[in-house]
Amino acid sequence: MNMPDIKPIYLDHAATTPLESQVFEVMKPHFSDNYGNPSSIYTLAQLAREAVDVARDQVSDVLNCKPTEIVFTSGGTESDNAAVKGTAIALKNVGNHVITTSIEHHAVLHSCQQLEQMGFNVTYLPVDEFGRVSITDIENALTSETILVSIIMVNNEIGTIQQISDISKLIKIKASLYNTTILFHTDAVQAVGYLDLDVQRLGVDLLSLSAHKFYGPKGVGCLYIKRGTPFEPQLAGGGQERERRSGTLNVPGIVGLGSAIELAEERREQAVRHCSNLRDKLIEGLLKDVPGTKLNGHSIERVANNVNVSFEGVDGEPILLGLDFAGILGSSGSACSSASLEPSHVLLAIGLNAQEARGSLRLTLGLHNTEQEVQKTLDVLSDLVKKLREMSYTAGVH
Repeated sequence: MNMPDIKPIYLDHAATTPLESQVFEVMKPHFSDNYGNPSSIYTLAQLAREAVDVARDQVSDVLNCKPTEIVFTSGGTESDNAAVKGTAIALKNVGNHVITTSIEHHAVLHSCQQLEQMGFNVTYLPVDEFGRVSITDIENALTSETILVSIIMVNNEIGTIQQISDISKLIKIKASLYNTTILFHTDAVQAVGYLDLDVQRLGVDLLSLSAHKFYGPKGVGCLYIKRGTPFEPQLAGGGQERERRSGTLNVPGIVGLGSAIELAEERREQAVRHCSNLRDKLIEGLLKDVPGTKLNGHSIERVANNVNVSFEGVDGEPILLGLDFAGILGSSGSACSSASLEPSHVLLAIGLNAQEARGSLRLTLGLHNTEQEVQKTLDVLSDLVKKLREMSYTAGVH
């Protein structure tokens, strides 16, 4: 399928981001000239190994951890799966209880469901109307059998930010009280370039990232595993990544991830300032110009680039089609579930009914969006929602 000649207005950065040209330039030699397998010992292979080591240093600098605590993966889904199942299985002789929330990414939720099939007990904590998990609920759920808590840092659909460092402090207190090991994992896939990812400050034992969410390549991610964390590898084979994740390393992808995360951290303040300004204009305009608009997620404790709204009496699918026709690209939920007609589990969890959830629209901004693009989006949406409501009313009358 050929893209239209007119450049579209891309407002789906939570689904994926364009690969930055300077990141691609750093990757290029490792597709062709520096093609060695970093596990081999000859010079060509060592060039690849050195490139991987540079990327590992770049990631560890942003996370404020040791390079050896970084494990490269195929992306956020693998990182989440490895974190949840790898630690739970490693600690099965310590306890069998896992805690998570009802609004996690499916990579975590489905991993927890697999653990339940293995005999683990999983508590799925509710969230409030803004998508925040209660510290009190976590405290009440923790027991002497708890071995893992997994809570998403920034929700991928509604953008709500959880208080990860406060949750970590509570978990440490409870673990000490019970004289046991309780690990803490966070999915930080949507946080890079917007929030501080210092794992010492956050107090997490495991943290998942995916490069294509921060202007890096698809098909590569990483998992921070704090030194000494019990972990059972989920991929067996050649013993790469200090035997924590077997498989030949994706050198170009890893190089791209390292470059992209370094760049994202360098321009984090700029990104927050730019995107939050556009986000607020978009939210304010929708609430003012489109009657029956409801903001989903927290108005303040929200990542800088996320707008998620529901339009009363209108389904999300025709809105997306209308926007696409106007050259505006958005989403009706998480990218992984946008092909499904089922209402978003996140929106249902914060109290929306099925019809409201189906009428949701997620617009996520990036560094290259402009105020003119936001204004055009507002103009198109205002007219589009009005027309769709008129069509719905007419169909209902006849």
